Amino acid sequence: MNSSRDVWVFIEQEGGKIADVSLELLGKGRHLADRLNSELVALVCGYRIDHLAEPLIHYGADRVLLADHPELELYRTLPYARVAINLVQERQPYIFLVGATPIGRDFAPRVASAVRAGLTADCTDLQIGDYESKKEGKVYHDLLYQIRPAFGGNLIATIVNPNMHPQMATVREGVMRKAEPDPTRQGLVEQIEPAFEPEDFALQVVSRETRESTVNLKDAATIVAGGGGVKTPDDFNLIKDLAHALGGEVGASRAAVDAGFISREHQVGQTGTTVRPRLYVAAGISGAVQHRAGMDKSHKIIAINTDPHAPIFDIAHYKIVGDLRKVLPMMIDALRAKAK
Repeated sequence: MNSSRDVWVFIEQEGGKIADVSLELLGKGRHLADRLNSELVALVCGYRIDHLAEPLIHYGADRVLLADHPELELYRTLPYARVAINLVQERQPYIFLVGATPIGRDFAPRVASAVRAGLTADCTDLQIGDYESKKEGKVYHDLLYQIRPAFGGNLIATIVNPNMHPQMATVREGVMRKAEPDPTRQGLVEQIEPAFEPEDFALQVVSRETRESTVNLKDAATIVAGGGGVKTPDDFNLIKDLAHALGGEVGASRAAVDAGFISREHQVGQTGTTVRPRLYVAAGISGAVQHRAGMDKSHKIIAINTDPHAPIFDIAHYKIVGDLRKVLPMMIDALRAKAK
């Protein structure tokens, strides 16, 4: 077992803009590093990215590893992974955190496989704690508790990796709170000279097309979401009408998305977007663990369901037992009457 206690965060950036999930992970990484009395290290790859070092330090990093190279301007699996693999093998961090974005889900398994480390995907919480192995008769101290829904969302699992380091985890955007930057923080910036292999350039980027999402659930103050209790497209129009009346965004559980009522961009939960609105209206959503993991930190939750024992009521601040087809029109009418 290595002796390093450093916590690393892979910083995802595009066009010189740091991804929100990376800043969120710096906040959690700062907490973990303080708990371990160790350094928080930010690893960022790209081209002409010197300007990113200072904000990363302000957001909590003690040290920034800056791999600046023309071949790293656009993300490609092999060159990015090569940089990380070489550094991990050389410096042996204790914990390595990556955002569960499309890039992160490609990057993290590649690194974990190469360095023979464990990897837990889509964590909803990370803590430091001890683990007693009854089989070995041994207590492991200060392990990373990697917490996530498991078995189809029917329970919350805490996963530990006592023997193979770094302990790696991916975390979805919005799960962790972004810390406030401290412009007085000081840190070290270390320039990394990448050492590539010829096979790292087997893939070349010929053309690239990006599309901005028109849905912004993560920053929405109000979300009205429909779930499996929505049976028809007309029913889901009630969800949209209430969201419009409240000036909010339209959300959905996986059941509503799979039924084809709305696109996957609107999905809330462990397999969708993690949200923290001031108001979350859940209509016809039973409240499976994977959905609640993505919205249970909402400031106020109104749940509407015909089943008085639906799990969503366990976290709701206001509970309405009733048919959404009757309840939603009354709510819409009341809001419209108030607006007149």
